Amino acid sequence: MDLQSVLEKCGNFGPYQILLLGLFGYTNIVSSLHYFSQTIISFTPSHRCSRPEDYQPNSTSLLSCSVMQFDKEFKCTSWDFERESNYESITTELEWVCDDAYKLAVGQSFFFIGSALGSIFFGYLADRIGRLPACVLSTLTGASGDFFTSFVGSLPWFSFTRFISGLFMDTQYVLMYILVFEYLSPQHRTFGLNIILGVFYCVGLMISPWIAIWVTNWRNYLWAASLPALGMLLFPVFLHESAEWLLTKGKFEKAEKSLRGVAKFNGRQVDDSVFDEFIKHYREKLNNSQNKSSDTFMGMLRTPRLRKFTIILLIKSMIITIAFDILSRNVEGVGISPFKLFSYSGFCYLPAGLTIILFQNKIGRKGMACASLFVGAIITAATGYLVATLDPSDYSVLLGFMVSLGRYGAVVAYDAEAQYAAEIIPTSVKGRGVANIHVVGNAFAFFSSYIIYLGTFYKPLPSLMISFILLIGACLCLALPETLHKNLPQNLEEGEMFAKGEKWYFFPCFSRRPKTQKSATQLESSDGITNKL
Repeated sequence: MDLQSVLEKCGNFGPYQILLLGLFGYTNIVSSLHYFSQTIISFTPSHRCSRPEDYQPNSTSLLSCSVMQFDKEFKCTSWDFERESNYESITTELEWVCDDAYKLAVGQSFFFIGSALGSIFFGYLADRIGRLPACVLSTLTGASGDFFTSFVGSLPWFSFTRFISGLFMDTQYVLMYILVFEYLSPQHRTFGLNIILGVFYCVGLMISPWIAIWVTNWRNYLWAASLPALGMLLFPVFLHESAEWLLTKGKFEKAEKSLRGVAKFNGRQVDDSVFDEFIKHYREKLNNSQNKSSDTFMGMLRTPRLRKFTIILLIKSMIITIAFDILSRNVEGVGISPFKLFSYSGFCYLPAGLTIILFQNKIGRKGMACASLFVGAIITAATGYLVATLDPSDYSVLLGFMVSLGRYGAVVAYDAEAQYAAEIIPTSVKGRGVANIHVVGNAFAFFSSYIIYLGTFYKPLPSLMISFILLIGACLCLALPETLHKNLPQNLEEGEMFAKGEKWYFFPCFSRRPKTQKSATQLESSDGITNKL
């Protein structure tokens, strides 16, 4: 008797799962407050040079980065900022503008270095000590980085504390996602996980600017954003460790104890014979572990078709991660308060999640990925053109709408990419493959701060650059196979044969004739090695 069969008897959608989904929602709020602290602490309001001591109104012009006096130009030494609701950001307090504007980009980029390394480290830790303790430790590590950032006043220390903060960027979310996915019934997973993610992540995102205005200072905001992470200390009190992880480590009695705890919480009575049969099944499976697949992630680079798929997925992850971060953060200079625009545009997470649910199974995974990137490229390019040609004071509503629309497209592309990659990568290397692709994407998000910095030279430049790389991503998607309604590859041999012969222009929504038979037949040729996960 396997794990899913026992879970059905213990209850796979009862009070325990409701509690689990509620706590997953809480982690999404914590995660959004943490991730977007990058943006909240670094808003740069309009500014101009402070008046010099020998200021003469008739002969002196105060510009944003220099003073013109008697036809001579002098660099500013101090600035006057038009603060939104008297909010003090790190850029206004430390005056990281003009010649010092690069400091913010450098410091923020270390956040993504920490993210890439944190995914590797805490992923390893999760395999060693368990999903739940690794989830708690990663959250507390990131929160401590936010907390210590609030005390810095120089670029080296700012970079170091942002690196510590970045260590937990996605790890906590991924580990909690695994726990929910494992204990939740298959028929409730897609809807439940997407709705919880959309609602709670959206809530955390939308309230964060108002918290910042309320506490009036970027240092106070980081304290407020890191405080909810302490609630994660209670998670081990209410939740059980991953039963699947315990089984892979041969800890059968602890796995049984976790499942009995779930059954008790759900008010179910499960016979001892069920658990006896369950443990017997996994003991036999462990004894036969020598038959496990020897597939590795590097093996995906040894054969031509899998190598092509892998390289495209890696590049696509880089493109989408960079675009998602920039389009989420680039909310200034459009004539609307960045606090309001950031908050209101955060609502796009809900319709983005619903878009995935409604259309992905109709137009296909490739169609969803390609369309979201292509449409996102058009919207972003149009936004850049409008920013360059329109006066923000007169067209603030239009520009704000376009920024929100671009953000919506980025969220759809980001969510669609995660599932698409997981279906293309063979099951035998899925965990390692998805993790490695995710790490590479986070690592290249290092450049997002520098692309945003280019906006100090020419405001539409970040939008135009992102539009270009999104278009490249859309074209690359055409070289990937469609996975909708197909038998997904279980190992590298099946992965190499998967969808062989399929045309680059094939989309299920435009085809009335099923074209999955060839792929299914090819998969059957490897039937003897399909059960190795």
